[in-house]
Amino acid sequence: MNSQNSIAPDVAAWVAASDRLGSALVLDIMDKLGRRHQALKRLEPRTVRTTTVGPAKTLLWMNFAHDDPNTYELELKAVDSLKSGEIVVCATGNSDRSGIWGELLTTAAKQLGAAGIVTDGGVRDMAQIDEMGFPVFARYLCPYDSFNRQKVVAYDVRVEIDDVSIKSGDIVVADRDGVAIVPSEIATEVLASAKAKAEQEDAFRDAVKAGSSLMDAYERYHVL
Repeated sequence: MNSQNSIAPDVAAWVAASDRLGSALVLDIMDKLGRRHQALKRLEPRTVRTTTVGPAKTLLWMNFAHDDPNTYELELKAVDSLKSGEIVVCATGNSDRSGIWGELLTTAAKQLGAAGIVTDGGVRDMAQIDEMGFPVFARYLCPYDSFNRQKVVAYDVRVEIDDVSIKSGDIVVADRDGVAIVPSEIATEVLASAKAKAEQEDAFRDAVKAGSSLMDAYERYHVL
């Protein structure tokens, strides 16, 4: 792992709270802030199924069909520039044309300390990646190689998945429910509110287990 890479303080706080903050809870908070369209849905956890949290590293992909000996050029540069804790976010325009991510890219990303990958595209080599314990959230499985099919045309640029705008540095919260994207400019506010809501939910749960009705617990804690 590259020892020169480090997780920024706010990101470290997000990661520290990841065992309590799932995508659904985080999206509840953003609903209240008027950010009602921040979810990437139908991205399946293809390997490990724990909550994965970290800053986005965006890669923009395109489909093509001509001979291009440099298909991998920007893809390799992008992965080589990964920092510890980052989550690779590959925007493909919802394409299942190839498996854009596989075992060898995972090996390199894991070596650099990356935390996982999220994509609306296809992935492959799941058995090998699962053995490495690397989180993969992807819409499709596809055994085809990306060579002469898909390539990275830019990275660290603003991308869109499911009409959600994502830039490098935004916080990604991915779990079995889906993927939440927290814009970096409101990440501190969202984290504080999410942790407070998690405490309220704990109190609500304890009250119900102690015999309180749902209505009484809701009127007291105002969470559901």
